[in-house]
Amino acid sequence: MEGEKERAVVLLSGGVDSSTTVAVALDEGYEVYALTVDYGQRHRREIRSAREVSERMRVREHRVLRLELSGLVHSALTGDGDVPRGRSEAEIGYGIPETYVPARNTVLLSLGLAWAESIGASAVFIGANSVDYSGYPDCRPEFISAFEEAAALGTRCGQLGGRIRIRAPLAGMRKSEIIALGARLGVEFDATTSCYDPSGENGLACGECDSCLIRKRGFEDSGLEDPTRYAGGGRACSED
Repeated sequence: MEGEKERAVVLLSGGVDSSTTVAVALDEGYEVYALTVDYGQRHRREIRSAREVSERMRVREHRVLRLELSGLVHSALTGDGDVPRGRSEAEIGYGIPETYVPARNTVLLSLGLAWAESIGASAVFIGANSVDYSGYPDCRPEFISAFEEAAALGTRCGQLGGRIRIRAPLAGMRKSEIIALGARLGVEFDATTSCYDPSGENGLACGECDSCLIRKRGFEDSGLEDPTRYAGGGRACSED
């Protein structure tokens, strides 16, 4: 129908990157369908954050899909081993850490693609980043491009001459740039969570895992306040 908005599925984890990606899709004029996957992650606080982000940003629809991966894959994020803490920037930027979940983005993008084709969406957005990140191979632009080609080959839409684009608008940005963009687009970062190993009933961030450290540095470099509350009652260093 003429004048109807294009639809997009956005993978929403409740963190800084995925929440900013929702804001980017909305800013580009898409009608956003947000998808959160509960795959048995130990940092389940992110699911609550995803719900809050989707409500505040008034997406068209938000679904939380249960998919039990914890008994199938081995990762510190699904309870196999300890989440690394206190690593240096050099350590974070080298190799593939124990928090890597095998083929997670392949699985998530496949689910997003299935929903996109079903509702007639023209794009699937993912908040993958390959600059300030923990070395996950499925966050690289080469992977995103290859998945888009696979989507064209493996869907009815693709075979009929259409194309569902796989968008990773934050792929080449530093965390501080992502935070600045999100702030400009109205993301309320107090609703987001980044910690891989939150503690207590309120899911306080540990402040020491790779994701917390990257978040802290991103807010510090952006000059913006990090609203995160860390275990022990502390706040981010950007507030000092």
